[in-house]
Amino acid sequence: MSWQQRIEQHLAQRCASDSLRTRQVNESGSGRFLVHNGKRHLNFSSNDYLGLSQHPEIVRAWQKGAERYGVGSGGSGHVTGYSSAHHLLENELAQWLGYPRALGFISGFAANQAVIAALAQKQDRILADKLSHASLLEAAMLSPAQLRRFAHNDVQALADLLAIPCEGQQLVITEGVFSMDGDQAPLGEIAEATRRAGGWLMVDDAHGIGVLGEEGRGSAYQQRIKPDLLVITFGKAFGVSGAAVLCSDDVADYLLQFARHLIYSTAMPPAQACALSAALDVIRKGDERRSRLRDNIADFRREAAQLPLGLINSHTAIQPLIVGENARTLSLAARLRERGFWLTAIRPPTVPTGSARLRVTLTAEHTREDIEALLEALHDETR
Repeated sequence: MSWQQRIEQHLAQRCASDSLRTRQVNESGSGRFLVHNGKRHLNFSSNDYLGLSQHPEIVRAWQKGAERYGVGSGGSGHVTGYSSAHHLLENELAQWLGYPRALGFISGFAANQAVIAALAQKQDRILADKLSHASLLEAAMLSPAQLRRFAHNDVQALADLLAIPCEGQQLVITEGVFSMDGDQAPLGEIAEATRRAGGWLMVDDAHGIGVLGEEGRGSAYQQRIKPDLLVITFGKAFGVSGAAVLCSDDVADYLLQFARHLIYSTAMPPAQACALSAALDVIRKGDERRSRLRDNIADFRREAAQLPLGLINSHTAIQPLIVGENARTLSLAARLRERGFWLTAIRPPTVPTGSARLRVTLTAEHTREDIEALLEALHDETR
C-alpha cells in the first residue's frame, strides 16, 4: 500500500464512521457570540470561562507589550527569547500558587510532553488516569517508562498499581478537571496514595485554574494539596494561550537542562506574557465572574436534567450531553447551529465509542436568557 492509498483509506474510514474532523472559519473572536458565514451564534463551545479573551485591560496590556518588545520573542528562552516580561510573569505565578518556581511554555500540550519526556526513564513507571488528556497519555506512551492506566478517578485501583514493586520511580498523572466529562479528580486521596508509595504527583489543571479555589488558584489549591508538578494553561480561564509548570527550584533547573520543548522552541512573545500578567490580575480579583459562572452552571444543570440525553455529574463549566451515535450527534449540532447556537459535536476517538456528545461549555459572559434559549432549543430538537 502506497502512502497515498494509506491516507485515503484512513480518511475513508473516518468518513464512514461519521468521525471526520473539520475546521470552521469564524469571523469574530471566541467570546459570548461567534460569527460564521455572516451569521451570529450564541457560543457554547468556548473554553474562555471567565470571558477574558476580549477584556479591555488584557487587550491593552498585549498592545503595550507589542509596542515595547515587538510582536515576537526572536528565539528560544535559552538564547534571546527570555524577557523581563517572561521573568515577571513566572515570578507572579509562583508566588500566587505557592511554588518556588514557574516555567513558561508555548502551550499546555508542549508543557505536558516536555515534563514527562524529561523525567521518565526506562526503569520508571507512569500511572495515569485512563481519561487523562492526549498530551499526557501520548508522552507517557512515547517515553521509555512503563505506562499503566488506572480506572477513571479510582483511587483504590491506583493504590493497587502503586503497590506493585518498581525498580525506578513512580509518577502519577491526572487532571484537576477532565476536559471531556467535566468531572473533578479526588486529588486529596490521589495525593495521599502517591505519597504513601513514595511517588510524585503531576496534575494538569488546565480547566480548573482561574475558575476553582480562592482567587481562582485551581483544583489543587481547592482540595488543599500541592502536587510535585502542577501544569496550568492559559487558553481557558486566562483567555490567552500558553502554559506554565509549577515546581521546586531543583526541578525547574533540571527542566531547563533537559526539557526539549522548552529548550528548542521559540519562546512566547513578550507581549503575550504582558497580557498574561494582566489576566492574572483580573483573575485574582475575579470573584464576581466566578460567582456568575457558578450560577450559570447551576441554572443549566437544573433544566438540562429534564432532557432525554445523558447528563454527566459535572459541576464545572464543562457540561457534556451524551447523545450516543455519531450521526445523531452531528445532526443535532447542525440543527442547533441553524437556530443560532454554536455547540461542538465530540466523537470517538476523542471520547469512547458510543458516547458521542454535545460538549456544552458555560462562561461568566452567558446570561440567564442565553441559557434558557439554549435549553428551549435542546428540548425542541430532542423531544
